[in-house]
Amino acid sequence: MESQFVLAAGFYVVFVLSTVLHEAAHAWAALRLGDDTAQRAGQVSLDPIPHITREPIGMVLLPILTLAFIGWPLGFASAPYDPIWAERYPRRAGWMALAGPAANLMLFLLAAAGLRWGLATGLFQAPEALSVYSVAETAGSAIGRSFAIFLSLVFVQNLLLMLFNLIPVAPLDGSAAAALVLPSRAFAAYSRVMGQPGMSIIGLVLAWNVFDRLFYPAYRAAVDLVYSGAL
Repeated sequence: MESQFVLAAGFYVVFVLSTVLHEAAHAWAALRLGDDTAQRAGQVSLDPIPHITREPIGMVLLPILTLAFIGWPLGFASAPYDPIWAERYPRRAGWMALAGPAANLMLFLLAAAGLRWGLATGLFQAPEALSVYSVAETAGSAIGRSFAIFLSLVFVQNLLLMLFNLIPVAPLDGSAAAALVLPSRAFAAYSRVMGQPGMSIIGLVLAWNVFDRLFYPAYRAAVDLVYSGAL
């Protein structure tokens, strides 16, 4: 029981770390690109307090409840921005949107490098069964085991956040990042559709229903890359 509580607490800490970095990256990119809305709200920061204060349900209540009932922290957060600025500069807004998933990609790659290093040096070994808690494990010290679990959680959580947010439907980051790949007129028409009442709910339902088809193949491919040549 205590072990499960410690694992859940660790998963929540990784969720907060990953989500805060994601939102701080949005805020920092917006500031660099000409919108200081999030900066004035104190969100160009890795301090979790401004982010939790803005979204206490998404950052505290919902992830704790989902951890308790399904074993996985689900939540949400947001960085404020000026919609007039975003409409005037859609490509800038697209780069701002892409900054969040890019931050998760950075954490994912760091975790993958740590796991690969541990496997190559013999500190870690392949687990009997892969799980969100165990991409690698160790039979060594408690510190080594904790390190393996931490890297596994960062690996999985940030792969999930990156992929989910890149799905190109409102209200996810992929809907704004589409400005970077679509012609101006096509993006304007797409934005009008995404901005219709109720599209955020429809978009989340659609994203949730296609996510398994994206995540699990990507997860298996990422794990294969970690282990390739490392053992």
